[in-house]
Amino acid sequence: MALPQLLHSSSSIISHKSLFNPSNYLLNQNPDKFFTTTHSCSHRRRQRRKPNSLRCSASSFSEKHHTNSPKSDDVVELPLFPLPLVLFPGAILPLQIFEFRYRIMMHTLLQTDLRFGVIYTDSTTGTVEVGCVGEVIKHERLVDDRFFLICKGQERFRVTKFVRTKPYLVAEVVWLEDRPSGNGEVEDLDALANEVEMYMKDVIRLSNRLNGKPEKEVQDLRRNLFPTPFSFFVGSTFEGAPREQQALLELEDTATRLKREKETLRNTLNYLTAASAVKDVFPSS
Repeated sequence: MALPQLLHSSSSIISHKSLFNPSNYLLNQNPDKFFTTTHSCSHRRRQRRKPNSLRCSASSFSEKHHTNSPKSDDVVELPLFPLPLVLFPGAILPLQIFEFRYRIMMHTLLQTDLRFGVIYTDSTTGTVEVGCVGEVIKHERLVDDRFFLICKGQERFRVTKFVRTKPYLVAEVVWLEDRPSGNGEVEDLDALANEVEMYMKDVIRLSNRLNGKPEKEVQDLRRNLFPTPFSFFVGSTFEGAPREQQALLELEDTATRLKREKETLRNTLNYLTAASAVKDVFPSS
């Protein structure tokens, strides 16, 4: 399905890294910023409610879930916000809304719902079909009608049909879920997640060394997360590589996602190991 190319200035994002660098793994090494340890894999239908202001703390992840789990074949309409980044379930996304059409969208959301779809777009690939729901958990409206938002990633979706493009993009979507693990696969997933965590710790340690930071013991990165939410957390740390992040988001198998992340981290570790060896031989380089 051909999707319209709707590009937006990166200035509409409060924080966004545009270049891939192994050291970017340092930026998001605490999953508590993205998930709670009581993460549920079930998705919930939305309820109407007023958002918190930026002065209030966000509720826990489990409290933000909705009352009924949508089926993967449920079709719903969702306003879309194409951005040059990838949002993962559980990840936190700060946004500044200043374009007129998205200010209109925000006024609608504040009166009806607090959820919209974030889909990745760039000048080369255009707009993708798979995205992630962003739920507004904090907001501040400025005097010039701009909005500062703090959003949290919820369920993933796939666009099936565009309903309208003006004043903003609205599409029919279906929900995506990872395929359930079979008997005996749960322990394998847990072991795989532990391997990925080990590689992340090594990457962080070597990145710290190359950047002149203390090589102290890296904290527990997984924090009792189940393999699926942990795989989303790992993907969210691959800042500056949005196409790789998009590929991870689209996968519907936790094991495949973790294996791909393990390979990426292993390659990054090899790069950092070589860079560290060069630095030891040529300290001034």
